[in-house]
Amino acid sequence: MNRLASTPAGEPVIDVDDLGRRFGDLDAVRGVTFQVGQGEVFGFLGPNGAGKTTTITMLCTLLRPTSGTASIAGLDTVSQERAVRRSIGLVFQQPTLDEALTAEQNLRFHAYAYGLEADVRERQIRRLLTMVELWKRRADDVRSFSGGMRRRLEIARGLLHEPRVLFLDEPSVGLDPQTRRRIWEYLDELRATDGLTIFLTTHYMDEAENCDRIAVIDHGQIVALDTPERLKGAMSGDLITIVSPSPTAAADQVRVRHGLDPTIVDDSVTFQVPNGEDFLPGFIRTFQLPLHSISVRRPTLDDVFLELTGHAIREEASSDGRPKKSSRWRGR
Repeated sequence: MNRLASTPAGEPVIDVDDLGRRFGDLDAVRGVTFQVGQGEVFGFLGPNGAGKTTTITMLCTLLRPTSGTASIAGLDTVSQERAVRRSIGLVFQQPTLDEALTAEQNLRFHAYAYGLEADVRERQIRRLLTMVELWKRRADDVRSFSGGMRRRLEIARGLLHEPRVLFLDEPSVGLDPQTRRRIWEYLDELRATDGLTIFLTTHYMDEAENCDRIAVIDHGQIVALDTPERLKGAMSGDLITIVSPSPTAAADQVRVRHGLDPTIVDDSVTFQVPNGEDFLPGFIRTFQLPLHSISVRRPTLDDVFLELTGHAIREEASSDGRPKKSSRWRGR
């Protein structure tokens, strides 16, 4: 797999070179390098604890890097942090709205903080609240809003000062699929009309599919960077998954009889073949263990992540905060 194949066309809006952040003995981010082009939707895909939020926090000038450099719109994130902050919008993973204020008051407070002139302020408040379908609720206290309404208001607030780049840290956490879809409709509209560049972190595979390019990050390092289709296409062939009473014995048989390299996750065994539909009939006839189920499909981003890192993105963190490893079976 071509792990760092793709670069944006033209001058990058975000330019990151060998960025690192260390907390005591922990390297939270290690040697991260990438560029993001104007109007691009760029995603960081990885599990909790992979370094996504630490990276975005450094890019937004809220945390100083231990090593490396980063610039936004040609502005250094350390030496020109104030100018960088005027060029970016940020929607945090955790809610930051003032629940005692109305939707309109939350936006006005933000507009005053950025020193927006009155005509710009009023135009943007109406435009953005209309876009996220909250204009009729502008005088209502935020405490009465649902989680989806609050997220939409936070996105409107992040866009109020007309930034060049919008950072979204896990924008869809806790939201239902319909709300997630509507949020992406708003963002696509802004991208088309304003040339907005969007940088998001996510562990949702369907959300990652909205990105022009994805950086797969694990244990603080980028392990792949390309378009979603190229990442999936780099995995050769189809994926066959079998469920058998003894996954280890099943994996051993796949390796010995067919010369393949299976992966065991929970009770299932997955392996790749060039043409799954042609391979399957002969495999079933010769397989010498009980089979509870068998399926064949094209690779997904879940499969890409598993192939690159050896563990599934949805696995829970272990006691030390790192994702638990799936058993990657290798014959001796």
